[in-house]
Amino acid sequence: MIQAEDLAGLSDAEILKLRFKDIVLTLPGTEVEARIQQLYSELEAKGLVFRPQFFFGDEWFSPEGMNAISIPFYLANTRLKNLEKSLMLEVEGGDSEWFMKLLRHEAGHCFDHCYRFSKRKNWSQVFGSPNLEYQPETYRPQPYSKSFVKHLDRWYAQAHPDEDFAETFAVWLTPTSDWKKDYSRWPVALAKLEFMDMLAFKSKKLKIVAETGRFPSDVSRLTSTLEKYYQRRTREQADDYPDFYDSDLRRIFNGDSSLAKREFSAGRFMNRNRKSIVATVAWATSERKFTIDALVKRLILRCDKLELRLGKTEIQTTMEVASFLTSLVKNYLFTGKFKREA
Repeated sequence: MIQAEDLAGLSDAEILKLRFKDIVLTLPGTEVEARIQQLYSELEAKGLVFRPQFFFGDEWFSPEGMNAISIPFYLANTRLKNLEKSLMLEVEGGDSEWFMKLLRHEAGHCFDHCYRFSKRKNWSQVFGSPNLEYQPETYRPQPYSKSFVKHLDRWYAQAHPDEDFAETFAVWLTPTSDWKKDYSRWPVALAKLEFMDMLAFKSKKLKIVAETGRFPSDVSRLTSTLEKYYQRRTREQADDYPDFYDSDLRRIFNGDSSLAKREFSAGRFMNRNRKSIVATVAWATSERKFTIDALVKRLILRCDKLELRLGKTEIQTTMEVASFLTSLVKNYLFTGKFKREA
């Protein structure tokens, strides 16, 4: 067994060889504990009596039917957060604001699990059937819809009625949210928030019926190594992208093929500017940095194969590349495909 604080003296390779169950992670005294206490204070301020339990799991989720929330193991320790960022390019919930957004969202699921609101007819009338096919990674959002609250990125309330409920709860719970004013011109979203307000009032007299038992994916019991875990996540999040449009790449990188590779190679240019391009496109699309980075890597390989060269200034080329990638990613969000129709 190894204590979390001792990970600081290990290399990435050494940590990846460890089994989850061999790393001792604790809540007391951590920033995670402080944020949990903040959530409890917010629930109390709203007059709610349920209090989720917490454990370190392999991702953010609330186990089906349970009043519990899994917090990703990598948020338990600075060394693990750094490893996550190194391998996945970002840390989901890595700062206080993002962490609390996710925490409130998962608490929304717990609120439903505690009282089984989604089993009621009026719940379905407001949010839709909870039995709809659940595909949170492949839903196609409508960015301009005023029927859903805006909380997490990628218009996540539109992923499924269960997520719509959790997102509505999160907005309703947020202390700084003036939801009556913010959604005054969004009648459908406002009706959902008012429905949440009514459920909160009624819940004070209801018995908690959430299931109990072992928490699934509790890392304290997982025998898998961190290396296998990250290999799986990499496979899941790296899409099998289609070939890119050669005509677009040739338009952007229109330098003469006789130009020196060392100075004018399109692939080398992309490598030099990869981090800033990924950050720009992630900001513009709210897509995961890991997904965009995988897309950029494939674009680099295509540039090298075509032996493309810079024909414009680096500033102009960077803008064109970012614009091109943004259009591809936005197309993916709406259609499930990076390749645009001809």
